[in-house]
Amino acid sequence: MARAKHQKVKKEKKETEDLKEEGIEVGGTVIEKFPGGMFSVELEQQKQLVLAHLSGRLRKNRIRILPGDRVTLELSPYDLTRGRITYRFR
Repeated sequence: MARAKHQKVKKEKKETEDLKEEGIEVGGTVIEKFPGGMFSVELEQQKQLVLAHLSGRLRKNRIRILPGDRVTLELSPYDLTRGRITYRFR
């Protein structure tokens, strides 16, 4: 009985952690490049500026991002003014 209860609590905890980790995916256009791999990106729908950095996969493969490039962002659910660039469109 106690073991089943413990597993249920553990499963619920894991599901809430997964929800926390998920970001909000949106599209945007790079406006400005800052030192240290930071970029100012204007979101397509809200016309809002977001400060974003490159994801590890883009950094590892040395994908270059220039002002004017269309990108996909993953916004933090905690702070909607910061995000991670996950894809650059050709």
